[in-house]
Amino acid sequence: MNTVYENEAFFQEYANMSRSRKGLCAAGEWHQLKPLFPPLAGKTVLDLGCGYGWHCKFAAEQGAVRILGIDLSQKMIEEAKKRNQAEQIQYCVCGMEQYEYPKNMWDCVVSNLALHYIEDLEQIFQKVYQTLKPKGTFLFNIEHPVFTAGVGQDWIYAQDQTPKYWPVDHYFAAGERTTHFLGHEVVKQHHTMTQILMGLINQGFELQVVEEVQPPQEMMHLAGMKDELRRPMMLLVKAAVKKSMENQ
Repeated sequence: MNTVYENEAFFQEYANMSRSRKGLCAAGEWHQLKPLFPPLAGKTVLDLGCGYGWHCKFAAEQGAVRILGIDLSQKMIEEAKKRNQAEQIQYCVCGMEQYEYPKNMWDCVVSNLALHYIEDLEQIFQKVYQTLKPKGTFLFNIEHPVFTAGVGQDWIYAQDQTPKYWPVDHYFAAGERTTHFLGHEVVKQHHTMTQILMGLINQGFELQVVEEVQPPQEMMHLAGMKDELRRPMMLLVKAAVKKSMENQ
């Protein structure tokens, strides 16, 4: 994971984002992500890259009995403990690459806008498969390959500064991309659609839902939101575990 979130200036900019201030209702993907959650009453949930803990709190509200949110950023975890605490939620400063992933531990693993910081995505998929119980669910939102393959992850602008088009280059060259986000250089990892979806299948997952995010109609009045319909920014994937206890 990228440690830019420990930069105080960057973190303050992040804190000013609408989704940081208002939570899930201000996240453009939530209207599509929320229906994909399996029933969580009585279940255990692991949140990879939990950020402020919004999804952990949602899981608690849905009746999950044990929830662990991990994030590499100390600042994120501190904020999560302030904003989204509940008796059944535990937060831990830990990168998703360093987590132990105990076998058959969790009913649901969720990750929102964190996996595009991971270089070896298939290794994470393998570990998630290992830690999920039989019939468990892996639900994640990752930046869309068209977005991560964007040149500088920005539009090409006309002279009047209106977006002309979204440039995509070196699509099949997976790997590190340096982008500008909230006034800072941020290093992300580009993965192709094939790598994301076949990576899951190769590890034994069964794909249940693949959706590209479109902003909801009620957000169309916000600045720049209509342009989000011109190219996909996020990719939602719901995958199920096919293993049985007998083959563990």
